[in-house]
Amino acid sequence: MRRITLIVLHCSATRTTQPYTFRQCKADHLKRGWTDIGYHYYITRDGQVHEGRPLWKVGAHCKDHNRHSIGICYEGGLDATGEPCDTRTKAQRQSLRALLERLSSQFPSAIIMGHRDLSPDSDGNGRVDPDEWIKQCPCFDVLLDYADLEPAGLLDGTLED
Repeated sequence: MRRITLIVLHCSATRTTQPYTFRQCKADHLKRGWTDIGYHYYITRDGQVHEGRPLWKVGAHCKDHNRHSIGICYEGGLDATGEPCDTRTKAQRQSLRALLERLSSQFPSAIIMGHRDLSPDSDGNGRVDPDEWIKQCPCFDVLLDYADLEPAGLLDGTLED
């Protein structure tokens, strides 16, 4: 099994009025010439968790971080006008929480982050601020929403590698 240090959350960047199924996402990724969908899991609006790439396979979801991460994408992320927005349904929130609890148990030292949180720290201040995000994805604060699932010591600075 690969060494997993990150669990990276994404949104499909599709409008709430636009269905974007697991099959559509996979087909779009295959059209790019990839061998499979780039994510390990995809959660549709009804809360169904679709398994994508097997966990032992490297994903194609976050440049420079694929080798040591698990990629999870939820359907949505844009409001009806196309603006970034937390569009997760109640079912998606519940499924995502359950999946993250399971993966956190399986990979206890893995840090859960949003794709946007892995943007470059352009000003070198030690954190990625909103004006440095390459994209809004996943359109909510992952670090805040899932702080209770982070490895012990991460938030107080005592986490050892």
